[in-house]
Amino acid sequence: RYLLLAGMSGTASEVATELGVVYGLPIVKIPTNRPSRRVTLPARVLATEHDKWQRVAERVRDLNRTGRPVLLGTRSVAASEQASEVLAGAGLSHRLLNAKQDGDEAEVVAQAGARGRITIATNMAGRGTDIQLAPDVAALGGLHVILTERHDSKRIDRQLAGRCARQGDPGFVEAILSMEDSLMVAAPARLRAFITRVMRMLGPVWGSRFGAWCMRLAQRQCEAEHSRIRRELLKIDRQVGKTLAFSGTNE
Repeated sequence: RYLLLAGMSGTASEVATELGVVYGLPIVKIPTNRPSRRVTLPARVLATEHDKWQRVAERVRDLNRTGRPVLLGTRSVAASEQASEVLAGAGLSHRLLNAKQDGDEAEVVAQAGARGRITIATNMAGRGTDIQLAPDVAALGGLHVILTERHDSKRIDRQLAGRCARQGDPGFVEAILSMEDSLMVAAPARLRAFITRVMRMLGPVWGSRFGAWCMRLAQRQCEAEHSRIRRELLKIDRQVGKTLAFSGTNE
């Protein structure tokens, strides 16, 4: 029904091939208005979920002492509430934003860039909203985003990372993960146990790098499977359209 078809997204490059196959649309990258000052720190991968949350609490406490605002990203509402319990147990005052607080969501997002502010958010909460930094926060390094899980799609990870360092502001992003995260639970138990053993043998630094590589591989496999399912659904839809062509123009 549309004579012209176009779209814009900050994370379209990850699905450029699929957009080309399905819609016949090429992807053109447009430079940012101002040079990006985002710094991505190496991912830290722990063996267990308990170890991960303890590391998250320690990291948030260290950042809070410097006055830098922290945005803690979670994959689900349940995970955001778990993170809230962990920070509360560590005596860290914070705000929770997980799509349950429709009334004060704008207020929470608006204050997330204040000095010393700690905000927990799901990947859906506050999307598309600029987090304005307080005047003295830029000198501290800007907003610090912590990803506590990898998502099924790298696009969602980048959307969360994109909350910081917007419009030329400084900002940091890092991931603190575990081998018990949802992305890895689907893997066979023996494989996860093997990866964990290798991580311990390699030590904290190289072990985290190996674990992060394994998670990226699992994420790419998940993305490929989801893409295959979408292509199959599109193929079936077109076949049904041809079969029912006698009823009129295919929608």
